[in-house]
Amino acid sequence: MASKYLVEIGRVVLIDFGPDSGKLAVIVDVIDQNRALIDGTPSGVKRQAIQFKRIRLTKFKLPISFGTSSAIVQREWKKLQIDENFAKTKVAMHLRQRKMKSSMTDFDRFKLYKTRQRYNRIVNKKFLLLKSKSKAKTEKSKSKK
Repeated sequence: MASKYLVEIGRVVLIDFGPDSGKLAVIVDVIDQNRALIDGTPSGVKRQAIQFKRIRLTKFKLPISFGTSSAIVQREWKKLQIDENFAKTKVAMHLRQRKMKSSMTDFDRFKLYKTRQRYNRIVNKKFLLLKSKSKAKTEKSKSKK
């Protein structure tokens, strides 16, 4: 599926694979059709070449030019508050939930299972109540005709 964001200099990316997985970086230069030079000094990612299939483009873009130094990237990163803004996105929320779910113990999974069970019982009772009321109304209207 094609991304709705363009690969361009200054685009903030999320690294999906490798030792820096889950960290943010910025495209500083496009090397070729398969790789880009990224710099993620503020998030702990060294300046390196990375394949496009290992990154996910985000909606954020820094106003930097071709081959910008790490110091300028860091200054723009802080000015636009990329970390705080990214933390508010759905992608970041999904990553936090996945991390929390993977760190759950067996007992935590059991508690979640029981909570879902209770919730579904409440929903089903309410649904059956509404269904029976609806059925009674339709039978009443049929008997009047």
